[in-house]
Amino acid sequence: MSTAFPRIGTRRALQGAAAGVVALGLLLWWLLPLGEEPPSGTITFSTGTPRGVYQEYGTLLRTELSKDMPNLKVRLLTSDGSQENVARVATGEADFTIAAADAVETYEVNKGPGADRLRGVARLYDDYVHLVVPRDSDIDSVADLRGRRVAIGLPHSGVRLIVTRVLKTAGIDAQQDITPLSDGIDTGPARLRRGEIEAFFWSGGLPTDGLLQLARTFEFKFVPIDEDFVAELHRQGGAATHYYRVTNMPESAYGAPDGATVPTMAVSNVLITREDMDPELTEWVTRTVLKSRDRIGAHVHSAQLVDLRTAIYTDPLPLHEGARRYYRSVKP
Repeated sequence: MSTAFPRIGTRRALQGAAAGVVALGLLLWWLLPLGEEPPSGTITFSTGTPRGVYQEYGTLLRTELSKDMPNLKVRLLTSDGSQENVARVATGEADFTIAAADAVETYEVNKGPGADRLRGVARLYDDYVHLVVPRDSDIDSVADLRGRRVAIGLPHSGVRLIVTRVLKTAGIDAQQDITPLSDGIDTGPARLRRGEIEAFFWSGGLPTDGLLQLARTFEFKFVPIDEDFVAELHRQGGAATHYYRVTNMPESAYGAPDGATVPTMAVSNVLITREDMDPELTEWVTRTVLKSRDRIGAHVHSAQLVDLRTAIYTDPLPLHEGARRYYRSVKP
């Protein structure tokens, strides 16, 4: 009888060891599923303006990429925003970027250089259109901007693209009916506080750091862009206007105590690259984007909305082959 116990113990030990090997294998598959060695080299990521969500997201994503691919160098380039970002990737000046879907399709419709080479990696989060004025301002609608000093975004930004369409819908010529100023989120809030402009537009995730900083020292409000206004914008047509949807923006995102919500427009953001980008590298990048959501989202609230179920929908772009490989590997 005494010899039976060691056999049972040995069998159990072997079973336990086998289970441990399986568990370790699954862990390694999760951590390093794409090959024995992580990709290396250098890539360029075009972000956005200082204090904007693109810049903050890109900086945090670079940190996450360095954890998964220690020998990959990620160079960040600031930019005006979506329009410049799309052009940079299409022409090879950058390898990856974030851009609003309307800017991507507009570039394609206008047959920009290299437009046919653009590919999607992941749908990320939505940008909200902010029309910001001082709390005591008498500007209560887009139409009230006529004759005012208005910051309409940097020349090659997604903001400028949206604002041009919004003003046109309100019957306002951006060059004749207002005093247009090319301020983005890095300079617009301070100029509003000093009274140098009467309103400024911004399109970004919630909340945007530049506006959070403004809220600490200055009371402002959001001018509504309601359902009827967006419906009229859709009726006027034009490239990519179907990407704008009606939503509500909570003022509480910027610390407003009453927690009011303001109707506005939203447009989705897409992480993009080029068709010729290495599939293995793109697969690794895609995976890092999805698995780092919570860590990045702890600092960039809008990044919490990145989701495996919706990331695959990179309309208007087809998926890059590397991204497709990743989504197939995790398909239930």
